[in-house]
Amino acid sequence: MKLAVFGRMVREWIQGRVRRSPVWIVLLLVPMLLTGCVEYDVGINFESQTHGEIVQHIQLGERLKAFSSSTAQVWLDSIERRTRQLHGQVKRSSDREITVKIPFNNGAELVDKFNQFFNPDQGSQGELANSPETQIPDISSQMTLRQRNVLLAIYNHLNYELDLRSLGVISSNGTVIVSPGVLLDLEFTLNTPWGAQAVISDDGLMPQSRNNGRQLVWTLQPGQVNHLETRFWVPSPIGIGALIIALFVTVSIFLKDKLLPALGMGQRKPLKAKKPQPETANLGG
Repeated sequence: MKLAVFGRMVREWIQGRVRRSPVWIVLLLVPMLLTGCVEYDVGINFESQTHGEIVQHIQLGERLKAFSSSTAQVWLDSIERRTRQLHGQVKRSSDREITVKIPFNNGAELVDKFNQFFNPDQGSQGELANSPETQIPDISSQMTLRQRNVLLAIYNHLNYELDLRSLGVISSNGTVIVSPGVLLDLEFTLNTPWGAQAVISDDGLMPQSRNNGRQLVWTLQPGQVNHLETRFWVPSPIGIGALIIALFVTVSIFLKDKLLPALGMGQRKPLKAKKPQPETANLGG
């Protein structure tokens, strides 16, 4: 994942201020100037067994965009390029706000596209070898999904681990100047049709439950390893369709074997007795 690009933008600005100002002034000004300078939301809309989408929304604050516009543009261009490679859609609301949607057709495709998008192959981006984007630390991101089909629904057990320890803002002499928590507003959202249940482990995050349990929202912690785990069910159109077909066939057989013969007997006309024919007299004799 290239989320760490914001760290480079902020470091460039801070290091310039440190050279010209006492450190204590920078420590006072940076939190006020950069609070919430990047809004970064990632969501998964898991609608059914055969349909869903990955949604990502990024908005750069005015101050961040102003002091590092070229690096921000490289980052947003990279997101747009990778989205189109995965057959997704991109909407740019402005030069500092972008929304992407990447569709998936099953759980395996979700995991494949998600991990490709957030862990791009550096070998396939040779044209960016000298760009600001490749000069920043990578962030480890890994999603796994175990599924079990029980005919009418699919059981899902999702695990996601995101290492954000590389997002610290450090001065030229190695001193940590700003906690990354004041720079980023990060959220991970899961939307499911029947609701989801979070699995809380010792190192796991506790999500907020919204929309009657059908939406879970995790607030990610920059500078830490974030572990998310949840279980949920989604309907299976294939299984539901197979059940409907089976019921239709069963009802059809029942009607054929039980009702139609009885209906046919009720409509059959009774046979009429033949009237005896009168004997004709033998007039020839």
